[in-house]
Amino acid sequence: MKITVGSRNPVKVKAVKRGFSLFFKEDIIITSLNVKTSVGDQPIGLEKVILGSLERAKKAVEKTECDFGVGIEAGLIKIPGTISGYMDFQVCAIVDKEKNVTLGFGPGFEFPPKAIDSVLKGDVYEIEEIISRMSGIKEIGDNIGGIGWLTKGVIDREELSLIAVVMALVPRVNEKLYKERYRSLDDVLNDFKNA
Repeated sequence: MKITVGSRNPVKVKAVKRGFSLFFKEDIIITSLNVKTSVGDQPIGLEKVILGSLERAKKAVEKTECDFGVGIEAGLIKIPGTISGYMDFQVCAIVDKEKNVTLGFGPGFEFPPKAIDSVLKGDVYEIEEIISRMSGIKEIGDNIGGIGWLTKGVIDREELSLIAVVMALVPRVNEKLYKERYRSLDDVLNDFKNA
């Protein structure tokens, strides 16, 4: 099984390999490629976070000969009742050779209000910058992530990404229950154009 991840982030690549390995016992060959999306470095809003994951998966499956293209995007989503007004979620999109899409989410959590404010004011390009400064951990997004620092190592970014991958695999490992209603990539992307 050949899988291409639409990111060079080592945490995302490991999470994809782990997630697929939980369900598929055949040899899994993982490649990754650097992908730019239309949502920028720090997507804000549910639609942008999902769109970023879809664009990553789409480019991965179109630019390589693979069975599955996988996109993982993290971003801030407005959630009422939260301290900062936003929570961070990981979204995973899986696109197969036939261009069918499945989506999954990881658990959400809040970044400190100071970090959210820095992003919203445009003081930083993405939340990783301010979290790296606050934590003193360089390139925090390529290892434990902000969640690893905030949970004192109980949960790291790979775990969050893994959960999103597993959730996106649910319809694929239960095809009899879902396959007749799979959505095509073009239809899903059109939903975003018409929103």
